[in-house]
Amino acid sequence: MSKWLRQMVTTSRGVFEVFIKGEGEPVCVTHLYSEFNDSGDYFADVFTSTNKVFLVNLRDVGSSDKPKFPHELSMIDAVLDLEAIRQAFGYDKWTFAGHSTGGMLGLIYGIHFSYYLKSLVVVGSSAREYSSTSPKCIYNEEHPNYKRMQALMELLKKPDLTKEVRLQLSKERTQFSLYHPENYDELFSCNIHKKISANRLNFFGREVLIYDVTRQLDKVETPVHILCGRHDVQCPVELSIEMKELLPHASIHIFEQSNHYPFLEEKELFIQTINEVL
Repeated sequence: MSKWLRQMVTTSRGVFEVFIKGEGEPVCVTHLYSEFNDSGDYFADVFTSTNKVFLVNLRDVGSSDKPKFPHELSMIDAVLDLEAIRQAFGYDKWTFAGHSTGGMLGLIYGIHFSYYLKSLVVVGSSAREYSSTSPKCIYNEEHPNYKRMQALMELLKKPDLTKEVRLQLSKERTQFSLYHPENYDELFSCNIHKKISANRLNFFGREVLIYDVTRQLDKVETPVHILCGRHDVQCPVELSIEMKELLPHASIHIFEQSNHYPFLEEKELFIQTINEVL
């Protein structure tokens, strides 16, 4: 698998590290607390055969600028940074695609800047705080795997982990979110690796407690394509159905044999769906 092209982009809001791959209409991809590199990202790779993809390291991640104030790690500040990056690349509009917390970011992007979005792709996500909604969510205290998931998240924040330990902890964490956990090695067989930004994750852990944009979704004027696994344990499918009901221009596609990673667990069907909606 070919590497992504790394580019440092100077914007009106600072300098950001962006990885670029593919040709065609522009698609921006990011995640709220992932640190990307030139090995790319499994989700972002879905779009590279038909689009030019911009994979963004947000503020305080990788070589992107550090924050001067705590609020610069917030979701709304991340959206403002993404808008500055779009402008720096000279696009009038682009599509934004986000998985999990990336999808949450996408909804805020759509609420405030629909005019500059050709469309939104929201995968395995939610329009509100999700852990208290249902014991089906692995971040709910009633879920049987809640304690172990919390422990894994804390361990993965440590900067001094060996590569081998980090990979093993990450594997265990991800397996909780697969419909068939035994297929992990097959699904994640590419040489793609990324880290978690502890600072951004810690900030998100506080911000998500008050996250609820359900009453603002009627402001999203661009088409929104919602995709979700039927068995998602991070953002249960009911939350995707709720988004579909509240968004004025939305479609929904539920993948019956998937958990939180339909773009890997049902890859061919997922790519076919993306090609149809875009």
